[in-house]
Amino acid sequence: MKIAFFDTHGFEKPIFQKENEKFQHEISFFETRLTEQTANLAANYSCVCAFVNDGLDKKTLQVLSTGKTRLIALRSAGFNHVDLASARALGFRVVRVPEYSPYAVAEHAMALILSLNRKIHRAYNRVREGNFSLDGLVGFDLNKKTVGVIGTGRIGSVMAKILVGFGCHVVAYDSVQNLTLQKLGVQYTSLDELLQKSDIISLHVPLTPKTRHLIDERALALTKPGVMLINTGRGALIDTHALIASLKSEHVGYAGLDVYEEEEGLFFEDFSEKILQDDQLARLLTFPNVLLTSHQAFLTKEALENIAQVTLQNISEFENKTDLSNEIGLERT
Repeated sequence: MKIAFFDTHGFEKPIFQKENEKFQHEISFFETRLTEQTANLAANYSCVCAFVNDGLDKKTLQVLSTGKTRLIALRSAGFNHVDLASARALGFRVVRVPEYSPYAVAEHAMALILSLNRKIHRAYNRVREGNFSLDGLVGFDLNKKTVGVIGTGRIGSVMAKILVGFGCHVVAYDSVQNLTLQKLGVQYTSLDELLQKSDIISLHVPLTPKTRHLIDERALALTKPGVMLINTGRGALIDTHALIASLKSEHVGYAGLDVYEEEEGLFFEDFSEKILQDDQLARLLTFPNVLLTSHQAFLTKEALENIAQVTLQNISEFENKTDLSNEIGLERT
């Protein structure tokens, strides 16, 4: 099948090429993101392969519908960047990679906690400048701290198990309770109770209309003074304006963010020689107790190989007219 591969990055192209030796699809790699303006590049391709910052809104889908494209293959678990109602109305099938490595994301979330707590990022820069002082680097024991895990799906469950291993008291919030986690001592509670009890809060829910700005001014007001907030889910789970206000007032003690609600057009790109135009992101970068990474939680060798394998398998299923194992339907919106 002919595939238009948008928003191509150097870390994924060779892995897809190697995996495609088994599938023999015809892939054209485009570095540009998929937008209304670039969608015409896919006019002669049966499939579009899109990443998290590609924009599959109604206008983009309408342009795609004028060509040969009939399948949208997401090489991600999240699908909030796709207008699924419009896709269905225009006759597109949409598939995704529901799981690539929950360990990759959970381990990165844990790395953010450890780095923020023990000031690893600050210590690294300090020592490289010949400053071996320990002032300002005091952390705390994770043992016996209460950690709230919001969302205990595949990633959240792995995160909870890691935290149990550190000796943390783990509380969780999810509409579906995981019996295995409960047997490990994880206690399910209401969202408000989790916010009130937790020393650390880690977000592991998908972005939906119901979860957008799940952590807003009200939610932050319920948290403990000095709380640590970790987000490796989607940027818009947190109201950035409210977070900045809470950081300025010193109510939030730490923030570890692998995602940002206005990351589209910024993350995965090099702006080191340019002036950053996003004022909220620029403000976040000024806080010494904020650690940002650019949506890299998924970025392990194992995860990339799984993404490539499942994405190409999804496309082959469509080509062979078999059931689509990982199709997204409107019931998921």
